[in-house]
Amino acid sequence: MKPLPRFIACLAFILALAGCGSTIASRTHLAAGIAAGQLPVHDLMPAGNFSLASYARFTKDGEAVRVYIEGDGLAWLGSREPSRNPTPTNPVALRLAARDSAPNVVWLARPCQYEGFSATCPADYWTSMRFAPEVVFAYMEALDTLKQKHAVTGFELVGFSGGGAIATLLAARRGDILSLRTVAGNLDIAAFNGLHGVSPMPLSLNPRDVGAKIQHIPQLHFTGGNDDIVPQSIYDSFALASPNTPCLHHAVVKDAAHEKGWDEVWPKLLQYPLSCAS
Repeated sequence: MKPLPRFIACLAFILALAGCGSTIASRTHLAAGIAAGQLPVHDLMPAGNFSLASYARFTKDGEAVRVYIEGDGLAWLGSREPSRNPTPTNPVALRLAARDSAPNVVWLARPCQYEGFSATCPADYWTSMRFAPEVVFAYMEALDTLKQKHAVTGFELVGFSGGGAIATLLAARRGDILSLRTVAGNLDIAAFNGLHGVSPMPLSLNPRDVGAKIQHIPQLHFTGGNDDIVPQSIYDSFALASPNTPCLHHAVVKDAAHEKGWDEVWPKLLQYPLSCAS
């Protein structure tokens, strides 16, 4: 009878793996359903040390492209327990991209998302190193690929949550960024970690540190009135690093929480003025 508990434990482990796999499959299916009919071109883009899942619509080469960068996804199961796969259960940035009627729209996932368990992608890249220099470099390479393939004249960046951090860091490193929008953007990593009482991320870059470098770029940062994950205080801390610039704008979406209340109003939010006019 002694082997029985071990057998049961092994069986439970196998079933858990199967369950997790089907969960990833269902999340991938969800993303495909959101993109269907709106962002018809699906790809896994080689980018630096990673491959980035993407959905896109190009109707006019030789023009600007609006690029959406996904949030952190299911990075953690608890405050100290990373998930086994960061594929989002609710890909908010993809939902926003699917509501965008611009002629050229691209959505980019984050490293390790939508790759399954077979991928050799360390958990560090969806936890402590999710904003590491090599991650930002991957997006630099992805934008370079898009630019070359479609003769892109410039990029309008949109980032959700942690994707807002990536978008901001990208804006500071490129000369072809036409505008920057963030939705519930994590714009100050140190302030965010302090707020939630989690460990610092010394191997990640902090978008607050580049605030002064992007003062010339039209920016509009949206925060949710009911967001207790990335509240307005995170934006306020970022704004202190970009004083006295007419390019920096902020708007509160009163009824929005961190992952809810955005896609329904996104077409309207895209109409908000975005310029450097004082």
